[in-house]
Amino acid sequence: MSAINVGIIGVSGYTGLELVKMLHQHPKFELAYVANSEGGTTLAELHPSLARVCDLPVSKADAKEASRHCELIFLALPHKTAMAFVKPLLELGCRVVDLSADYRLPLELYEKHYTKHTDKENLPHAVYGLPELFRKEIASAALVANPGCFPTSAILGAYPFISKRIAQTPIIIDAKTGVSGAGKKLSDTTHFVHVNDNLFAYNPLAHRHAPEIAHYLGIEDQDVVFVPHLCPVTRGMISSIYMQIDEDVDAKTMLKMFYEHEPFIRIVDSPVEMKNVAGTNFCDIFVKQQGKTLFISSAIDNLERGASSQALVNANIMMHLPEESGVPTLAYVP
Repeated sequence: MSAINVGIIGVSGYTGLELVKMLHQHPKFELAYVANSEGGTTLAELHPSLARVCDLPVSKADAKEASRHCELIFLALPHKTAMAFVKPLLELGCRVVDLSADYRLPLELYEKHYTKHTDKENLPHAVYGLPELFRKEIASAALVANPGCFPTSAILGAYPFISKRIAQTPIIIDAKTGVSGAGKKLSDTTHFVHVNDNLFAYNPLAHRHAPEIAHYLGIEDQDVVFVPHLCPVTRGMISSIYMQIDEDVDAKTMLKMFYEHEPFIRIVDSPVEMKNVAGTNFCDIFVKQQGKTLFISSAIDNLERGASSQALVNANIMMHLPEESGVPTLAYVP
């Protein structure tokens, strides 16, 4: 089988860099096009860690040029910016994995929590890129909406038990994430002096990932009580999830059965740790029950399983390659 040419638009940020690192060693994908908003540079100039490893020229992002070089494009762009590229790329015959929020939600929800949508034509045809739930749909999709980092961690933890949830009881999600999730752009809250030796909640009960979690769990928005926290670590995410179930089931057995054949889910016997999944596509999940109360703890790498490596898994599925191809599994330990 010949190589499949792929490209990245939005290569300047952390998720773009992670995609480059994986695609550089992928057995079937050939990284044939990389771009950002300005062009006129190289990968090694943007990311010095890539010197003498991968030094492709970086173009100014252009859908027509990308389509001439590639069968599939990863969009590692902010919301609103991404949708401007999706429509022309699809019209030009490219498949797209979009890492932004632009195609994750139905129109009404998206415009309520983000901005006006400018590609209403393609929005209904996007497939939500959580392979454990939508693998079959991803395989035939032209456009995959890569999930958000918090929703990935929360949905994977809670979904196996959603059918047992007591109706109208809240699912409480207390989540912690590393600073890389905020991107490269500096702000007052991500400044080293503010983050170091500190821990704080942000956007409590108002974060835009809450409706995404509720939508794919199939519950009302107000039934998700979501509070994210910023931790003084570079990468990693833990979601502590609390929910009420309507019968006393064997939660661990349920969890193991639900994910029995999933290559990137690990059911663990003690509370999860960020470090054990850092740099990988794994989601580690722990569950403990006390009567009708469940405590579920899930850990992912926010840049990998929460963004870039999950995008690569989706691309593998879309192009009918082995799901694990080029996907990192060795954690950054110690």
